[in-house]
Amino acid sequence: MSTKTISITEEAYRRLASLRERENESFSEVIKRVTGKTKLRDFFGILSKDATDELEETIIESRSKHRKARQIRLKRIERELEV
Repeated sequence: MSTKTISITEEAYRRLASLRERENESFSEVIKRVTGKTKLRDFFGILSKDATDELEETIIESRSKHRKARQIRLKRIERELEV
């Protein structure tokens, strides 16, 4: 595997070093880990039951409002096209 040399500031170095999860984790491993794609399952359990219920209710209400507004727009367009 080839390697590249990069220059970073002292502050950037300290921040990168602080992200090491294991003592022997390389900077390449840290960079790959923090820049990798996040999987949906990584978020499992981060919200409390109450927060989840509130979020679900908000989503349901928003979808209902959106559907109603869409129906109104479609009816208006239909009327305009009939003229």
